[in-house]
Amino acid sequence: MLTSRTVIGIVAGAVIIGLGSASMVLDLTRGPLEVTETFGPGEATSYQISGDAGAAHSILVTAERFELELTGPGEGGPAVPRTEFAGEFAIEWTHQETGRTLISVQNTGGDQMVVDGVFEISGDPIVFAYHIVVITAGVVIIGFSSAFSLRKPRGF
Repeated sequence: MLTSRTVIGIVAGAVIIGLGSASMVLDLTRGPLEVTETFGPGEATSYQISGDAGAAHSILVTAERFELELTGPGEGGPAVPRTEFAGEFAIEWTHQETGRTLISVQNTGGDQMVVDGVFEISGDPIVFAYHIVVITAGVVIIGFSSAFSLRKPRGF
């Protein structure tokens, strides 16, 4: 027969395992990062995009006037030196090698600036390990709860 503490432990462990598993599945199956942001006059933003080789990215900046700088990984990566643009600027590129792309945009006009981008970012391996640790914690909780229903250990 299961005690109430055992049932509570099993339910808590199952919830932790469920949350860890769902979070891991969502993290592994996420699509590209889509960005749509609006900035006022004088405001600036920057993006650091970690991407694997072959990852496709695109950005569209629309404003009266703005400065943009883009540097990609490797020698064959995209490179736009800090340049002032008027109207809109669009670029699509693919990472030739694994690395970071740095994008810096500043609104120098008197109107709003809109940044639209689609970026294929690579996942951080430490996040996967974190999900495994959470799932393992749920299994340990269930194990201790089940063991306590068989016999109460000394000291408890």
